Amino acid sequence: MSRRLFFAIIITVGVAAVVFVTLGRDIMSGNDTQQRSTQGKVNIGGPFQLVDGSGKTVSDMDFRGKYMILYFGYTFCPDVCPTSLGEIAAALDLLTADEIAQVVPVFISIDPERDTPKIVGEYVEHFHERMIGLTGSIDAVKSVAKSYKAYFSKGEVDADGDYPVDHTSYTYVIGPDGQFITAYRHATPAKDMAKSLKDML
Repeated sequence: MSRRLFFAIIITVGVAAVVFVTLGRDIMSGNDTQQRSTQGKVNIGGPFQLVDGSGKTVSDMDFRGKYMILYFGYTFCPDVCPTSLGEIAAALDLLTADEIAQVVPVFISIDPERDTPKIVGEYVEHFHERMIGLTGSIDAVKSVAKSYKAYFSKGEVDADGDYPVDHTSYTYVIGPDGQFITAYRHATPAKDMAKSLKDML
């Protein structure tokens, strides 16, 4: 293992640990995916304005009255993002028609340099018909990521102009009132996520 890779792993693990603590809860897979704060309001989330796949400006207010299932990632992600979005989609398919009508899955790209609104819109269509893809300027994306305590960092660009983006991989649940409810860690099984959502609904 190279020295650079070793330190990259250490840094990534360290950042993940910090975010884990910042969320103020143990976000667990299995039967304990839903964790509610017992110490009052958690300072995660906030207002944002981004752009959807059709080029329309969308704000957090457009999702009021629904449970927003939110994930930060990027379309060039080789494995983590597709896995997480696939689990979200599978969880939604386990809900009844009445339940799913109360939920809106949202994907926010943290790679706006490559992820245009059209690209993000087409990308999310591969996962679920109800999923909404959003992007925006780098400043807008940084702002919303910061408000959700979501870490991301552009990696080194190779000779072909490609690059990875390191990022946290939590799936956030925001209530109809716009307040943070809980978050699921990466690879939380769809059946456990669905059970947690059903309990909320």
